[in-house]
Amino acid sequence: MRELFDEVAGRSPLDPQEAVRQAARTPQRKRFYTEAGVAEAEGGFAITLDGKPIRTPSRRQVVIPSRALADAVAAEWAAQGETINPVAMPLTRIANSVVEGVVDRVDLVAEDLAKYFESDLLFYRAGHPEGLVARETAHWDPVLFWAAERLGAHFILSEGVMHVKQPEEAVQAARAALPGDAWSVAALHVVTTLTGSALLALALAHDVRDADQIWAAAHVDEDWNAEKWGVDEEAAARRAARLKDFQAAVTVLVAVKPPQAAKGP
Repeated sequence: MRELFDEVAGRSPLDPQEAVRQAARTPQRKRFYTEAGVAEAEGGFAITLDGKPIRTPSRRQVVIPSRALADAVAAEWAAQGETINPVAMPLTRIANSVVEGVVDRVDLVAEDLAKYFESDLLFYRAGHPEGLVARETAHWDPVLFWAAERLGAHFILSEGVMHVKQPEEAVQAARAALPGDAWSVAALHVVTTLTGSALLALALAHDVRDADQIWAAAHVDEDWNAEKWGVDEEAAARRAARLKDFQAAVTVLVAVKPPQAAKGP
């Protein structure tokens, strides 16, 4: 089981694309269990295979705080065929990553995530053509306005790719708005690495934009080029794979969000 979890998690616990690359290079193992289930455990719910709780490579039991999320993780295991395909188990990869690499260092992971506030996708704008400029404005400005008005995070925009140093006050204001629990931080880290924007991830966490809007905002330039020059099949396949990981991260974020969490405008 240890080797299997190494494969499911991937080399980098919070990089879903690296996890997919590692899994694709690893021979798939035969399914060794008959039934996947969920059982109550201290602090939440355990995933069981033929009644035995699954554990991480360091022998930590995987305990999930939400029953709905635990059911979804168990469903990934139940859906496996004769061989186990880690690529098809994004929720399991996130769960393993949280237990193995995030619960004991939430602040460090949050700090790593917050580094994106210094060079976020939303800061760097096209100068032309007008249609692309307008599309970036429509997708990105509402998030920046929200960050400024609600969080007090006033960022500087730039045309092109020349790096612009952001005010430390803005970076810290956005950092302070990140959630403090391991599962949410891990999910937002995945969203950030997939979209290139911690601000989009933060807007998702605060319900400023829904998942479809976030995904569209992250691919404004890519979609514009596809409309003009056609779709690259390999790029489309990579994007489809990333979308599954994005959707898994959204599932985690929704499942662990407190019911009383305030919504944004």
